[in-house]
Amino acid sequence: MTIRTRRETVTFKRPFQIRGIERVLPAGAYEVITDEETIEGLTFSAYRRIATMIMVPAEGARDSMEMLSIGSVDLANAQAADAGAAP
Repeated sequence: MTIRTRRETVTFKRPFQIRGIERVLPAGAYEVITDEETIEGLTFSAYRRIATMIMVPAEGARDSMEMLSIGSVDLANAQAADAGAAP
């Protein structure tokens, strides 16, 4: 089984919250890491997401980051809420 990792940057215009993270995160750009594994037995290449993580400022530690596991649907909901919020 092959695992690949994708990295992308997502930007939030306003402070936001993601289910599973017990604090409000500041607006800004965040690195999101997604691990996917191949789906075996198909005649074409296909992958299934097995983990989604986000890099956030560490709580109580200046200039430190921590990687937190999140749900991809929870991330999408936070992005939709940020996009739909009044300016």
